[in-house]
Amino acid sequence: MCSLPYRAAFQETAVMTTQYETEVGLGQAIFGNAALGDQRRTARLVQTFDRMCKHPGGTLPDKLPSPADLRGFYRLCKCEHVTHEAIIDLARRHTLTRIAAHDGPVLLVHDATELDYTTLTSLAGDLGQIGDGGGRGYICQNVLAVSAETGAVLGLMDQVLHHRDDVPDGETQTQKRQRNSRERLLWLHGAKHLPADTKLIDVADQGADTFEFLEHEYLSGRRFVIRVANQRNVSAGHEPGQPPQSLKRLLENLPELGRFTMDVQAQKGRQARQGAEFAIRGGALLVHPPHAKCGHHGNDPLPLYVVQVVEVSPPPKGDKRIEWILLTNEPVREFDDAWRVKGWYEHRWIVEEFHKAKKTGCGIEDLQFTAIDRLEPAIALLSIVALTLLNLRNASRRADAKTTRASQYFHLDYVEVLSIWRHGKIRADWTVHDFFLALARLGGHQNRKSDCQPGWLVLWRGWTKLQAMLDGYDAAMRKKCGKT
Repeated sequence: MCSLPYRAAFQETAVMTTQYETEVGLGQAIFGNAALGDQRRTARLVQTFDRMCKHPGGTLPDKLPSPADLRGFYRLCKCEHVTHEAIIDLARRHTLTRIAAHDGPVLLVHDATELDYTTLTSLAGDLGQIGDGGGRGYICQNVLAVSAETGAVLGLMDQVLHHRDDVPDGETQTQKRQRNSRERLLWLHGAKHLPADTKLIDVADQGADTFEFLEHEYLSGRRFVIRVANQRNVSAGHEPGQPPQSLKRLLENLPELGRFTMDVQAQKGRQARQGAEFAIRGGALLVHPPHAKCGHHGNDPLPLYVVQVVEVSPPPKGDKRIEWILLTNEPVREFDDAWRVKGWYEHRWIVEEFHKAKKTGCGIEDLQFTAIDRLEPAIALLSIVALTLLNLRNASRRADAKTTRASQYFHLDYVEVLSIWRHGKIRADWTVHDFFLALARLGGHQNRKSDCQPGWLVLWRGWTKLQAMLDGYDAAMRKKCGKT
């Protein structure tokens, strides 16, 4: 008898780990219990998500080429039960389940990006300023759950869509502090649903460096790492009575805990260099509140720790020395402590990749809606779809990728079709590494020894092409089996 085997989008990429998720699919695992007023809406949400994961790029008609599916998605976004908050809440619940099942610490990486919808002129009055004030859109604050050990993304913990105010000229410091829409509160809004658990570590860049947020994090019951943006008054150690001094002066007197070398990648305004040498310093300090309050906080200093990572080898001409100054409540007494904190902060880059996955991979800024309450749930759903693009790369870089059979993470159909495309014959013995090399090649990577490892964008292109090939395979199998 001819049968069509069930194909779940591969488990690691689709962030599937539990037996339940493997059996029912990622869309069902995240959205299967959604209370949307009608079970048919829940089924539509599950189906739409799974189909978008197969074809995440392009416009909505590209993602949902069936007119019936596209109309169904528009009706879904029109429903009063389907809101941005409802979809993000379902994603959060799923992520909390994954965190509970995860062994080891979990990083909660916070960051914001702008979503540009300036071309949606009918929504101009409902959107806030972005950029230099001439554009309209959202400040989108995201919180990603990431494994501290592997960097694998476990899910989306929160997302806040913020409308930037048109602030009147001459606003006083007191008026700004009392305004509930000020952007510095986004860091607190993004943390309001997070549980008090030392397994969780909040990680944020310089935008979060306010005393208001530092105090909030200190009292949160979680650990945290925040990169310093402001020069602060501090005291050495945790004992009161030490004279205050600038953070810069304290860092000059901190003991060096060790050194290491690493290659520095080229970025905008920075040249690449190999074998750059860095020193790490760290120790305890009291962080004093500012004299002029910019937010709501107390007057007591915070007993924290600081880690400084600074380049000691001369940088290329025209480049500045690389320096990170990190505040944390994780005790830092020796090199291993500082190294651990540094490693947590280094995972912050994943949220930048998430922003690219949303915009470049999923075209989230290309949505064409004429009502805010329809646009916002679509933003939420595409944000969750974007996570699958990030995990393409994570799966390809697993430590056991060269020894684990690809069939443990993909249905055999995927392995067969891709190996036939690559080698002209079925290679059931392929490892995960072999599978991803071929997937990257399908996406345009040359697989040369001198090439960098393929990123999520190349893998996504290959994945989209492979999905189309699998659709053709399914159609051929159905014809062979006499099914239509």
